Amino acid sequence: MVPMNSLIAAHLSKTYHSGTDHPLEILVDVSFTLEPGENVAVVGPSGSGKSTLLAILGTLDTPTSGSVALGEVDPFQLSEPALAAFRNRYIGFVFQDHHLLPQCTVLENVLVPFLADGKADADAIAYAESLIQRVGLADRRLHRPSQLSGGEKQRAAIARALVRQPALLLADEPTGNLDAATATEIISLLIELQIEQRSMMVVVTHSEVQAARMQRRERLDAGRLETRE
Repeated sequence: MVPMNSLIAAHLSKTYHSGTDHPLEILVDVSFTLEPGENVAVVGPSGSGKSTLLAILGTLDTPTSGSVALGEVDPFQLSEPALAAFRNRYIGFVFQDHHLLPQCTVLENVLVPFLADGKADADAIAYAESLIQRVGLADRRLHRPSQLSGGEKQRAAIARALVRQPALLLADEPTGNLDAATATEIISLLIELQIEQRSMMVVVTHSEVQAARMQRRERLDAGRLETRE
């Protein structure tokens, strides 16, 4: 696989045809680029298309028109098995709800992305352990999600998203369920690790305070993207 040295989203549109004369346009001609180490916040009202954009960038949904390129790869040209492998290797996800497996420990949850390869090797386990320490959960590594606070669960989710050192990190309202102080800590941690790994990061958020922490801000309104700063 070629190096993932840029993200290029070009003229993305997403339209739903519901059988009426007026198709529902979710995204309209959205274009932007990111380079390694860069991050951007996407803000906008509910229903503006933010989560749809993130789903397309993460290859969980397909655009009606337009293209996405990660490095020199157009993921939508891959077969289903190849696309799943590509997504698992090069894209990391952090959601508002942590989606940790309740029966697994923190360490086991962080290692989940390696299950597609069969099992984690010694190097993967060592790196997972180091990430768990970096996110402040070294003394909680063998605890299960039910034994963690909301902020601790999200820290574990961040470690899981980054354990394969993805080229692209996508965060959908990662602080939506957290109090203000914990939200600030989580965003700081995300930015620190993303820049350290030289990943590209897109954060969807309703919080202008957290969006202001990013290098760039874009606003989606009625499916159209405009640069804020």
